[in-house]
Amino acid sequence: MITVTATEQTTARTEGDVTERSCLDPASVAPRDARVISKRFFERLGELEEGTHEYQYVRNCLIEINLSLVKYAASRFKHRGVQEMEDIVQVGTIGLIKAIDRFELTREVEFATFAVPYITGEIKRFFRDTSWAVHVPRRLQEARIELSKATEELRTRLGRTPTTAELAELMQLDPAEVSEAQKASNGYASVSLDAALSGNGDDTESALSDFIGVDEDRFELVDNFHALAPLIAELDDRERQIIHLRFVEEQTQSQIGEILGCSQMHVSRLITRIVAKLRAGLNAS
Repeated sequence: MITVTATEQTTARTEGDVTERSCLDPASVAPRDARVISKRFFERLGELEEGTHEYQYVRNCLIEINLSLVKYAASRFKHRGVQEMEDIVQVGTIGLIKAIDRFELTREVEFATFAVPYITGEIKRFFRDTSWAVHVPRRLQEARIELSKATEELRTRLGRTPTTAELAELMQLDPAEVSEAQKASNGYASVSLDAALSGNGDDTESALSDFIGVDEDRFELVDNFHALAPLIAELDDRERQIIHLRFVEEQTQSQIGEILGCSQMHVSRLITRIVAKLRAGLNAS
């Protein structure tokens, strides 16, 4: 009786017309067999014309066979933050595909050795681009990772959330340094001010913006200033001087009268007339 190993069966599948066969089930390939199988598929890939159906088939099989490399690399980042492991695996798969497209058997290096840096590089780039909503020093970024691991370990061991002192003892840091890392963790991800808040005890929907900040009346002053600028530019030199003395230097009407050489009553009439002109211009705009 002749027995055929899974590796030999898979190798046979790469020979001949692969277009008529379904892609290999990655669950049936043990990690120890992936190295030999991948080499056979890379040999076959080198014989095919890029862009053909056969080429794409073999390339897809290589991706599926080596997904264990992605899962291994992704597991090293499980403490990095709020991203789902599925998202990290998807990003790592992009690195795997890049490695497959750039690998050559003539390199005389194992594919796994070649691919892992591509996979981890893609995952690190993902965290770099999507993490830390505000700038945090690198030492605190690294401390946040260690803090996450220590918190999970102590929570499992103690059955509750650990205290800062307990974390400091495990991490061999001062409590102040642990507190600083805890505060830095708040900068890892941001929440929209329009995000719905729960736990209010009623059915009404509330957002964070409903509880913070106040209406700023001076914003209206800024709008009015920009609207007034062209109207003030249309005034003559004397009118602009009066407006400047009264509303910028905040001088009294009597002081303005001394500068202009006229009475306080005349200054009052001039100011009233100028303000009415500006108000009419605002209402017309």
